[in-house]
Amino acid sequence: MSKIDEPPSSRDDADASSTSLLDRLSQALLREPTSRGELIAVLRDAQKRELLDRDSLDMIEGVLQVSEMQVRDIMIPRGQMHVVDKNQSPEEFLPLVISEAHSRYPMVDGDKDKVVGILLAKDLLRYFDAESKDSIEDLDDILRPAVFVPESKRLDVLLRDFRSNRNHMAIVVDEYGGVSGLVTIEDVLEQIVGEIEDEHDIEAEDAMILPRGDGRYVVKALLELDEFNDYFHTDYALDDVDTVGGLVMTALEHVPARGETLQLDDMQITVLRADSRRVHLLEVHRRQPSEATPD
Repeated sequence: MSKIDEPPSSRDDADASSTSLLDRLSQALLREPTSRGELIAVLRDAQKRELLDRDSLDMIEGVLQVSEMQVRDIMIPRGQMHVVDKNQSPEEFLPLVISEAHSRYPMVDGDKDKVVGILLAKDLLRYFDAESKDSIEDLDDILRPAVFVPESKRLDVLLRDFRSNRNHMAIVVDEYGGVSGLVTIEDVLEQIVGEIEDEHDIEAEDAMILPRGDGRYVVKALLELDEFNDYFHTDYALDDVDTVGGLVMTALEHVPARGETLQLDDMQITVLRADSRRVHLLEVHRRQPSEATPD
């Protein structure tokens, strides 16, 4: 008997069953969440059903997280800020610009509480160019205005301001007006899309250590501690710690910010990239015997 010849009751039952299944799916995926937690649960359930890929889910969760975070949660602390001083000549602070390789530096007037502007590293090329230098009477001519934001500013609002004002860096101030750190647009975006590759990244997926010369190495924080010990001929060991990132966080007793350093014997470990949850990339600088402090 063809489907056309089926009794009406059979077709009705099949239609009802199909409709019921559609309703159940719709309720599962389209029900209105009553809280942020329920919304995330629905999105994660959609990802498990392969209606949403993992990268998209991570970005959505990142956006939701950014709306709840404040500048103080991700800022680079005052102590780790790399600044240039207007009382120095460009020739004097150029080594810092080259070694740190940032694209922007706050310029201060003798003190980090006195930020007078933002210096773009690329603008220094004009200063050192023989033809352009004649038109630059003072470094103030190439400084960009500094933007100041409070520690309590929400990240989603800050990102909107960055986009509308075309700024990439803001100086963070506390309730008394003192400089407490700085934040960049990259810091905010990394909370949404995850870590952004830069010149420090190790391209090979299976490479965990990249020698940079002069006793410096870029190390992925997920490197197993045993492998780290084998490579550097060390014997670091901690209970319940398997990775170099875990070693650093345990030693510092907190999740470090970018630029924070840790001294372990003859090694200085600097955090190149981290977010509010974990460390991603480290620089290990092993001092040569000639650099060691005499007993």
